[in-house]
This record gives sequence, structure tokens and C-alpha cells, in this order.
Amino acid sequence: MSVRRLANEAIQPSSFSFNKENLKWAEKTIAKYPEGRQRSAVIPLLMRAQEQEGWVTRAAIEYVADMLSMAYIRVLEIATFYTQFQLKPVGTKAHVQVCGTTPCMLRGAGELIKVCKNKINNAPFETNKDGTLSWEEVECLGACANAPMVMIFKDTYEDLTPERLEEIIDAFEAGKGSSVPVGPQNGRKTSEPITGLTSLTDGDGNSTRKKSSTKKVEE
Repeated sequence: MSVRRLANEAIQPSSFSFNKENLKWAEKTIAKYPEGRQRSAVIPLLMRAQEQEGWVTRAAIEYVADMLSMAYIRVLEIATFYTQFQLKPVGTKAHVQVCGTTPCMLRGAGELIKVCKNKINNAPFETNKDGTLSWEEVECLGACANAPMVMIFKDTYEDLTPERLEEIIDAFEAGKGSSVPVGPQNGRKTSEPITGLTSLTDGDGNSTRKKSSTKKVEE
């Protein structure tokens, strides 16, 4: 486990507060927990703070702690333990998380990391010159069958080639990230075999799942 500390005080904002929409969301989220268990909302509240600001600041940690009547150190412990929380500014348009676990590494994650170094910054967690892009290597993102892959914000982009990742990064840099289809980037449907179905077929490679489902309804 690497040591994780808050960003330098020189770049820490003096205050934080949820905007109107997020405050309403936070209050609703806290209310989901039983009386006396409201502190269980600490992780979702920290995540929403990160989504609002782009990273978790000291002021945000203290703000969430006050909302949940928690000691500052308790929320600081959580923010510094879980690597999903960014403790310093990341790219404002995209922070690319490259999976570097074994399946992805065997399928070319190293080449994806080279793309990030060339197009963004040689060092992880450091932004490009405009401050719009950054990257890091992470552990398993859960789509091993579609390796290699990256995550940007809450979406994953799978079955990548270096060339396709370059196109995706360019799209986010241009503010057109929403136009990039999520999931497999090679035409694969979800996590089906890349060479086609190997089971539940009619012998000619055609799926029988729809037929079976229809038959069951008719019965």
C-alpha cells in the first residue's frame, strides 16, 4: 500500500460546500441510513464531493465530517485509504485509469500506459500542460474477459488498442467524451467470446437463447 497524503496546502481551497443539487442529494442519502448509522454515508458523500470538485480537498473532508458529526481524522483516514479518492487535482476533462492487473497486462496494458505517457504526461497523477488530462495505473477494473481496458469517470472502455485509446483521449480533450461508446471498442457484445458464441447455439453459431426464452413464455 502506497502512502497517500493530502495535496500541498498551497493548492488547497479555503472552503467547500455542496451545491444546491448535491446538498439535496446528500441529505436524501444520509436519510437512507437508520438512526445512529448515518455515518455510513461517508463514502458516497466523499465521492459526490469528488465529482463536484474533481478531487477530494481538505475542506471537503472537513465539510463531510461536519455533516455526519464525525471527527476530521476519521474521514481523513477513509479518504487516504481508498484509492478511488483523488487527493490532488486531476484532469478537468478526463482522468484515465489504466488497468494494469495480469489479464490486461498480458493483453497490452503496457502499450496503453505508453499512450498515456506520450499524450498526457510521463508521470501518473500529473496533468498535461492545459490541466485537462491525467492518468494513473490501477488494479482490476472487473472486465478481465475484455482486456485491456481503461476507466474514465464512471465508464469503462474495453478491448482497446493503443490507436483506439489515442482516439478516445482526443475525444475527451475536445470535449466530446460523451460521443464515445462505452464498453468493448471492437464490436464485441458485452463479454461474449471474440470469435463468436461457443455454447447455446443451434449448431451454425446462432444463439438459441431468444428461442428458448420465447418457448418458455408460450408454455
